[in-house]
Amino acid sequence: MPTPDDSSTGERIKEQRRRARLSQRALAQRIPYSYSLLNQVECGARVASAAFTAAIAVALGIDVTLLTGPSQATGAQHRRLAALVRPIRESLSLYDLAPGGRIPARPVADLVSDADRLCQEVRATHLRKAARALPEVIGDLTLAATTVPTTETWRALASTYRTAHDIAVKLGFPDLAFVALDRMGWAADRASDPCLAAIRQYRRALGHAEAEQGLGRRLVEAGQALVVDLRSREGLAVAGQLHLGASAVAARAGDSSAVDHHIAAARELAERVGGEAPEVHWLSFGQMNVTLHEMGAAITMRRYDDALRQARALKLPPTTLTSRRSRYLVDRALVEMETGHLDASLRNLVAARRTAPEQTRYHPRTRETVTGLLHTSRRTSESLAGMATWIGL
Repeated sequence: MPTPDDSSTGERIKEQRRRARLSQRALAQRIPYSYSLLNQVECGARVASAAFTAAIAVALGIDVTLLTGPSQATGAQHRRLAALVRPIRESLSLYDLAPGGRIPARPVADLVSDADRLCQEVRATHLRKAARALPEVIGDLTLAATTVPTTETWRALASTYRTAHDIAVKLGFPDLAFVALDRMGWAADRASDPCLAAIRQYRRALGHAEAEQGLGRRLVEAGQALVVDLRSREGLAVAGQLHLGASAVAARAGDSSAVDHHIAAARELAERVGGEAPEVHWLSFGQMNVTLHEMGAAITMRRYDDALRQARALKLPPTTLTSRRSRYLVDRALVEMETGHLDASLRNLVAARRTAPEQTRYHPRTRETVTGLLHTSRRTSESLAGMATWIGL
């Protein structure tokens, strides 16, 4: 059954459509989705995906938050998560003040190691553990950067702000994610590090691409301009990741030719990088990353048959980051559901939960897939009912 949050999203779409004095058919002609889907979303029979909601917002010329409403987590979940990220929020708010009452900063090498460890924790999907440790590390690095500033210290501080962004995105706090990216830009400027600044633009593009396709493209282009002359392994990997970001932006705009162009450019750069590059800003850029983004673009453009073929042909190596493996399993579960393979969909969701429970629980596609399975399954199995309860449906 649809959840209260899903139904309210449909109700908000109906309200905003009526305010714009549009019929359902008139609105459907403005979006890359069918009249039937719009009708089902408005009456609460289908869940509104993030891409669908963003397309509605663009068509109506309104901010997407007018349609999304509260976080997708339940009220109790959201309160617990808000308490978890509150110290991070405070540390970002006080970014330009050295922490009072602290002892002199620890050796820079130790601080850099801490920043790298937190990046690794997030990619291992230990989100709560990283969230609890992050404010203290930000404080120590802020103290070091404001007392004995060095390029290395500013880089490490920028890295912790990026970690704050990643945690905020994965736990469903987009407002905090945008603040973290602003702080990352502030620190990257002081480090005079073009690659860090370019990665920030890549993250900004993905954050804005849902509602503003033109802005997403401009942000990617701004990042590309920062690394255009770099020929190092680091520069090539960051440039390749920017092409992957551009492919995601293009997919949300339904521009398949642009998607193909950027995927091809990313593959060529991955060939030049040679193998995966996990050491480059934790991007793990390489051919596997390109293939996963190609599949993601197919999902975004609702080419589920293509995405299913790609997903089933893909064999993730044992060294694949936990966060990436979990995302692949959730994406595959959605594709299997959309193509009518309901048992396979649930199996992939269960595997994603086993692989990375925190990330899977709060991922919007998990909720979208479980809701779809509840609608289309002839009977609700114990496993599906348990999954629904676990994510708060």
